Amino acid sequence: MTTPAIQWYPGHIAKAEKALKEQLKLVDVVLEVRDARIPLATQHPQVSEWVGSKAKVLVLNRMDMIPSQVRQLWENWFESQGETPYFTDAQHGKGIQAVTQAAQAAGVEMNKRRRDRGMLPRPVRAVVIGFPNVGKSALINRLLNKKVVESARRPGVTKQLRWVRISKEIELLDAPGVIPGKLNDQEAAIKLAICEDIGEASYDNQRVAAELVELLNYLGDVHGNFLPNSPLQNRYGLDAKECTGEDYLVNLAKERNQGDVERTARQLLNDFRKGLMGAIPLEFPPY
Repeated sequence: MTTPAIQWYPGHIAKAEKALKEQLKLVDVVLEVRDARIPLATQHPQVSEWVGSKAKVLVLNRMDMIPSQVRQLWENWFESQGETPYFTDAQHGKGIQAVTQAAQAAGVEMNKRRRDRGMLPRPVRAVVIGFPNVGKSALINRLLNKKVVESARRPGVTKQLRWVRISKEIELLDAPGVIPGKLNDQEAAIKLAICEDIGEASYDNQRVAAELVELLNYLGDVHGNFLPNSPLQNRYGLDAKECTGEDYLVNLAKERNQGDVERTARQLLNDFRKGLMGAIPLEFPPY
């Protein structure tokens, strides 16, 4: 299937990236939010360069969408890389307390250095960054315990940078989602599209839905003990084994939507995104 490569870089993201780099100079702690279903695909290649020597808290959101055993695998892997991941379900307010404590702990260090230099302590300045739609605004609303930031299940809702006060100890900067200037890794780009972590204008639904079918087949073969059993068959009563993703879509469209493949592709992607096929991780640690 030769549809164009997945690519998305609207003007407001380019502007946001420039503004974000400026604001990062004022920040003490960076909360980097990724999607727990695809922690590697939602890693922005420039984050470590931007963060430099500042404290960073790694947040893996949507933990409810992966099985707890897979969460454990990621926890072990990140710790082996020298990082502590904080798992959250921002939608339902789970895991938020630990993130706040981690940001505050980084602030204690910062204020200790200020005191050593004869300066007064001040609130920790934190920024929340990550790809569009990984749940940054939902996380901020949970950290604040009230809805101050618009959040929606679509990328690109946050358009400008703004500071919000969490407590006497922490001030938070909500930044628009940033994605790399070029999505060079098309395998990662497909996963971002499947999980709706990039804008819909950048991809073809039928291609992405067909890729999801093939990915589920592959993961079922390789990591079957960590996935729901035959998620497509259970959801649609149609087995996906022994056929390509495209063929599966065509067959499913005939059965369900009078042969309307586009409608079927959208339905399949939507069902996955809402968790209606079960808790399904699309990535595993690269051991």
